[in-house]
Amino acid sequence: MTSASTAQSASATRVDSERTADAGPHAGGVVPGIVRARLATVEARFDRWSWLATGVVVLIAGILRFVGLSGPKGKIFDETYYAKDAFGLISRGVEWNYKDGNASYVVHPPLGKWLIGLGEWAFGYQDAESRISVPGHLVTTAPEFGWRFSAAVVGTLSVLLLVRIGRRLFRSTALGCAAGLLLALDGFHLVLSRTALLDIFLLFFVLAAFGALVLDRDARRRQWSRALDAGLDPTRPGRAGRPANGWRGWPWWRLAAAVLFAGACGVKWSALYFLPAFVLLVLVWEAGVRRSAGVRRPWRSALVDEAPWLALAGLLFVVTYLATWSGWLFTDDGYYRVAANYPGAPLSDTPVIGPLINLFEYHKAAYGFHTHLDDGHKYQSWPWQWLLLGRPVAFYWSGNGPCGAENCAAEILLLGTPLLWWSFLPALVATAWLGLARRDWRAGAVLLMVAAGLLPWFWFALDGRTMFSFYTAPALPFMVLAVVYVLGAIVSPGTARAGAARAVGPGDAGHDRRLIGAVVAGGYLLLVALCFAYFYPIFVGEVMRYADWSARMWLGGRWI
Repeated sequence: MTSASTAQSASATRVDSERTADAGPHAGGVVPGIVRARLATVEARFDRWSWLATGVVVLIAGILRFVGLSGPKGKIFDETYYAKDAFGLISRGVEWNYKDGNASYVVHPPLGKWLIGLGEWAFGYQDAESRISVPGHLVTTAPEFGWRFSAAVVGTLSVLLLVRIGRRLFRSTALGCAAGLLLALDGFHLVLSRTALLDIFLLFFVLAAFGALVLDRDARRRQWSRALDAGLDPTRPGRAGRPANGWRGWPWWRLAAAVLFAGACGVKWSALYFLPAFVLLVLVWEAGVRRSAGVRRPWRSALVDEAPWLALAGLLFVVTYLATWSGWLFTDDGYYRVAANYPGAPLSDTPVIGPLINLFEYHKAAYGFHTHLDDGHKYQSWPWQWLLLGRPVAFYWSGNGPCGAENCAAEILLLGTPLLWWSFLPALVATAWLGLARRDWRAGAVLLMVAAGLLPWFWFALDGRTMFSFYTAPALPFMVLAVVYVLGAIVSPGTARAGAARAVGPGDAGHDRRLIGAVVAGGYLLLVALCFAYFYPIFVGEVMRYADWSARMWLGGRWI
């Protein structure tokens, strides 16, 4: 065959391919390549190299979170509340004041404290004020290790989640590991992972619910792709134009997301701010897969088809959330549990339904506490200060030595790694710009989650509500993803989406762009690591010379 004939044949093949793509998804019973590309997802197969890289990042995170976990001694900051409440839960089923011998009035749901209590059950608990000393069921060790253990485990697991979520979003093991490494080397995340507070558990469950929805998106797209390959005509009305795989085709990951989201609300009610974002993601992604497949009215179809599944997810949410209160429901000791113990309160003694009525009244009382929380606090801050590190919270301070100098200092400061946190605002702006320019769903999903985690607090600031910087915790992983999204855009060729693969070679403009971008991204990660190492002593309460501590107070009085 002559070269001219070869060229004509290739041209004809290209024209036929283009005609097939333009003809719609059902021309000749063949699914066009453009439809396949739109429905493509990360391959659901085991990649040992990606898991090996993930393991290295998680190992780094675990070492940083567990080494020296039992120090400083005693309860620091709000551990004085949550460690005690956790012990009440594992010993009596409810938060209990052992010093006064009565039920504790608490304003946060119990799941986070149950998780803290697991560490106390395993490694022991001690409270000098109440004169309680309980050895661990598995290991007897420093009691501080016991009440901080679960936070360290969950903090490490959240790094694992972010690596895998980042890899799936950006289709790049390198970018996924970069996301996990940035979270592992963030001082804010590290401090929360080494302290018996609730916010690290809230972060974990919100991130896990998001990850489950991403898996649901991929599973649904694979389901539609297989159905189209099997000859499904999506233009047909009703169920005839939809994939039908029986119970195997149920949105299992979406239902898992509902359970995980209930877990988040079982830690702190502020997780509810993410509810509209999660529902919107489901509907947008379902409408998107239908549009790609060729459904005539994708939004109407998505609303009609997915409403029953969303209702089922809502039912699972309610059941799971109530299950987190099982200790309160199945004992008589809890605050507001039995009407006879609280005369004058609008409580009920009716069997079965009575406990639910009383639980509702308890929720009303706790909600009233939150809405009127406006007392001043030394470390309170406003939402517009948080990403600028305008007022971090000091968890621990000591001037005792030895440190080799006359004046010593040891502090645990809830401070984000400055270089990383001061990158968040420009990264969010760049993510919005790139997402609009590339019409990239990943940018929209990340920004939506950041908005859900931050914007409600600006509204509460108008009422002068007392707030603290650790309220940003559930938004933190998504701000890290925004940074990584921009790093991916820097590394990838200008014509490719962030994280998208494209074959390039030496001398190709894309190759040069990748090489320069990789150097920039690698340099940024190195600088964040060095910044983290510099501030590490004030993340873990290491004793140092006062002058060395003072040198780390970059914003002066705002950090003191």
